[in-house]
Amino acid sequence: QKIPTESAVSEKPAKMVKLVVATTVDPASICPAKELLAMPGWQPGTTLDQCIRSFSNGDVRLLEHDKGIVEEDDLDQRWENATGQTVDEVIFLSKHTAVSNRPALTIHPIGVPHLKEGDVPPQGGKPGWAAPPNPRMGPWMILLNKIAESHNLIPEFEITFEATHHGPVTTKPTMFIEIGSTEEYWRRPDAAQVVALLVWEGLGLGGGPPVGNWSSKKPHVVNEAATEQNMISYLEHEKAFLKYKMVQRDQHDNQEANQLALPGSGFDRGVNLVNPDSVNLCSASPMVLFTSANNKVLLGIGGGHYVPRHTDVIKKDGCWVGQLLSGYSLPMEDPGPSKGKVNAQDIAGTWKHSIRAAYDATKAGFPGGEILAHLDQKSFKSWQKNAIIEFLGAQNIKIGKPGDFR
Repeated sequence: QKIPTESAVSEKPAKMVKLVVATTVDPASICPAKELLAMPGWQPGTTLDQCIRSFSNGDVRLLEHDKGIVEEDDLDQRWENATGQTVDEVIFLSKHTAVSNRPALTIHPIGVPHLKEGDVPPQGGKPGWAAPPNPRMGPWMILLNKIAESHNLIPEFEITFEATHHGPVTTKPTMFIEIGSTEEYWRRPDAAQVVALLVWEGLGLGGGPPVGNWSSKKPHVVNEAATEQNMISYLEHEKAFLKYKMVQRDQHDNQEANQLALPGSGFDRGVNLVNPDSVNLCSASPMVLFTSANNKVLLGIGGGHYVPRHTDVIKKDGCWVGQLLSGYSLPMEDPGPSKGKVNAQDIAGTWKHSIRAAYDATKAGFPGGEILAHLDQKSFKSWQKNAIIEFLGAQNIKIGKPGDFR
């Protein structure tokens, strides 16, 4: 299927729309966007500020710009002002870097709540700010793991959450989906396809129900017995994907394309390149459904950049996910030796504001939810842990144990 051009097409107003944002300067961003645009139903749409291209599919708008992914602030507000459409959520596609260079697929909320006024954020955002976390993060982690496994990216790729960090500034529920960690992996076609499938299935663009709608109160415990509606939707996407690959083969006369067998839904894509319409319901593996009605939301406090203990709880119990504050987002000045008890109010640093901003943002992202702080207690010194627990109590923020999120 030909990717739409920038030619103007009238945009029908929608009550609520979802923004997916990509940038051409980042291969880990634009490659998944191109894979997504190759799927059925996209039409060219409004050009924002005379330079940001858009494409529409149902209630989803894919925005494509030419700057760094953290450089375009307030895209949600700018879209609303330009189109009259209300933005419901924002999803950014981006690259991930790590010293280890390990290949990874990651999801994370955004913000720099630990910075104080006057600080210059190194990667966008504004000091003291945290965006409302996108409620889909928890459900999509489970779905991402399932899709990545079906494409044989596991165990080569690590599938994990990252802690809250960087911009750009948004006011709507937001998350980043990233491919890491080097140029080689940013350009991997199979990684791009996995991210595109995550967005496609997660937003219900294939005709099935969207995954992770907070309003439905149905998060993301894996259910291996998929409904017929969801399965048929997935198969229709698979057929469209195979036809797209056939066009690629014909255009480039690439003999290897006819042998493509990228693991997808349990059938051999190489064989079905001959006849994509031969795909049937019995040949596909189950999709992921989500059944829990729990309204408890995990607010992660402490840990490293990959917040492993929070990630373990989320993957195991399938809970809703809010802001995730790593240790570097909790600056605490050591009070030094003391003969008496050290009170939270005696410990300087922006850690208290960071926790409060993260809590308020999480509450905004999950209206009516029960926000529970989950502490990575082993990552703190005793005086730090005691101060955080004291502050949480003073703020009436409950602390949850892993079992509380089931």
